[in-house]
Amino acid sequence: MYIPKDFAEQRIDVLQELIIQHPFATLVCYGNQGLDAHHLPFELNAEQGQFGVLHAHVARNNLLWTAVKNGDEVLVVFQAGDAYITPNSYPSKHEHHQQVPTWNYRVVHVYGKITVHDDEQYVRGVVARLTRRHEASQVEPWKMTDAPKDYLQQMLKAIVGIQIEITKIQGKFKLGQNKAIADIEGAASALQQQGKVELAQAMYVVAAEKQNTVVK
Repeated sequence: MYIPKDFAEQRIDVLQELIIQHPFATLVCYGNQGLDAHHLPFELNAEQGQFGVLHAHVARNNLLWTAVKNGDEVLVVFQAGDAYITPNSYPSKHEHHQQVPTWNYRVVHVYGKITVHDDEQYVRGVVARLTRRHEASQVEPWKMTDAPKDYLQQMLKAIVGIQIEITKIQGKFKLGQNKAIADIEGAASALQQQGKVELAQAMYVVAAEKQNTVVK
């Protein structure tokens, strides 16, 4: 991934937090079927390994788990919102007109070694943790025990577990760090009005950090 210095995010805890908050990602692999991509929700265990370990599951009919070998390198791409930035949102544009459109976003690339877990205990754990977390915000959270035992066992047999030990992690947060503080805030304000609140807030943080650096 091309990462200009201004946009490089190297804080591991920040990158891990993005993964936790935005767990749906694209898994890219090269197996016996050639280059392939799969879109899956992941669970990150940040305490395992050097950079953490990802856990997921796929349908048994998905050829991913038969196309790769244990230990194969894969790439997983996580994204946390993106938006078109119009030059009109920069105050400086109205002074000298020396601005062009761009696109802001936050992404994390995770490289790691994949392991397939074709056993009920593993997939049961993955499903239990995913549902426990994502059902927590529901008025009446669904639990695995809500389903009939024989039906649940049938469903668990229809999926296969995937584990990825992270060996390298890269972050690119393109949030206007190369712009003047007023321009960052102007673009953030425009995004907030468009309802892209999370990306706007991330840009406000960049502006505040830049202001603190200037003050110091």
